[in-house]
Amino acid sequence: MNSDLLYRSAVDMVHLLEKRMISSEELVRMHLNRIEEVNGKINALVTKNERAIERAVQLDKMRQNGSTMGPLHGLPMTIKDCWDTAGVVSTWGTIGRRNFIPNKDATVVKRLKDAGAILLGKTNTPEFTLSFETWNGIHGSTKNPYELNHSPGGSSGGAASLIASGGIPFDIGTDFGGSIRVPSHCCGITGIKPTSGSVPRTGLCLPPGGIRDFQSHAGPLARYVEDLELILPIIWGPDRTDTWIADVPQRDSSKVDFRGMKCLLMEEYGPPPTEETKAAVRVAASQMAELGVEIIEGKLPYGNSVWEISQSLWTDGGFAFAVANRIKAAGTDLKDCSLKFLLNYINEIPSDIPAEKLNLTLDKFQKFRSDMFQEFAKYDLMISPVNVGPAPITPNPGDGLFPLEHAAYTLLSDLTGWPAGVVRGGTSPDGLPIGVQITANSWREDIVLASMAHLEDKLVGYTPPKI
Repeated sequence: MNSDLLYRSAVDMVHLLEKRMISSEELVRMHLNRIEEVNGKINALVTKNERAIERAVQLDKMRQNGSTMGPLHGLPMTIKDCWDTAGVVSTWGTIGRRNFIPNKDATVVKRLKDAGAILLGKTNTPEFTLSFETWNGIHGSTKNPYELNHSPGGSSGGAASLIASGGIPFDIGTDFGGSIRVPSHCCGITGIKPTSGSVPRTGLCLPPGGIRDFQSHAGPLARYVEDLELILPIIWGPDRTDTWIADVPQRDSSKVDFRGMKCLLMEEYGPPPTEETKAAVRVAASQMAELGVEIIEGKLPYGNSVWEISQSLWTDGGFAFAVANRIKAAGTDLKDCSLKFLLNYINEIPSDIPAEKLNLTLDKFQKFRSDMFQEFAKYDLMISPVNVGPAPITPNPGDGLFPLEHAAYTLLSDLTGWPAGVVRGGTSPDGLPIGVQITANSWREDIVLASMAHLEDKLVGYTPPKI
């Protein structure tokens, strides 16, 4: 096997393992060697699992004896460092947990291990995942493998950078405002944020429940759409601990018939994107039209106020104080918190929020969701940008990656809970990836994934960086 295998799909790797054309030990060593080659440049992997090779040997022996654990038997993975991993340091990007080792896996981690995946280590994340720039006070900044002075995005930037670099086939990210889709866009890979209530958050730094539970999502990042199809069913569904997860079956994307569907082409939503970004979105729409999809140009409402609606939940809804309490509970003094925006909220808003103000905020938010659901019900899917442009230059430590208004394109589906995914659709003049975002109504991941698979084949798709 040559190094090209490192850029192939997880599905291909699984097939090679099943046919015994490669052993799990060989595959794990190949990935560890690749990580050793690139990690000094991109700073994506922040903690190693020292028992990964030992585990691979065990799984190889199991296969030789005629048994396997599941569909991922012997496949290496990494996990974003916001998830608990038994026996492996899990910092959540916060100083108080610099050396914390959990004794129990997060639900998604346990499900992947039970399916036979092997944890190689943890990927970098901003503190408590709450930034679009992947930097924290423990591990520093992660770099974009296409241009090292540019950001990989956040908060799943460590995962996206390592996947794009051939260091690992997949990872599990989280998405509160775009944290799976922005890094997928910046690093030229694929990722999906499934419907709110589909994947358990048990063992996540921001646990289930609270005023913004609906906004917390988990999903896979990979180089190819077929790998999202492989991973998502494994982590999907209730665990009886995260009580907000619905028992809804995942639909089969292979059964999607696009003929007669209506697609909203939304080139702009709030801040206008670059011309190259608009062009990628238009080309994607033209490709979907060839499948019999009716393309309708337009905009959903609230484009200029999505961030303000979200911000009101931080302030009037008291979410800023809830996060601050989580940070302190993790053993971090707030003066050492890396989230400047959070500290500003804490200093500027009263801790005793009037009940009337809270109720007005919740009423406005419910109206927003109702208006959005009614409007989007007219369509089967939507094609839009992921952000206004490609990956920005890495900012100073602790600074925001871009004006938060730019997050309207991804924040929209977090606030509504709709499934949304990203596939590479173009390239900027200076060689950076440009993603295209596909969104569908709740519980229609099948439409999102089928659309992404078609566009991956027709557009740019994953292209390895020269690193």
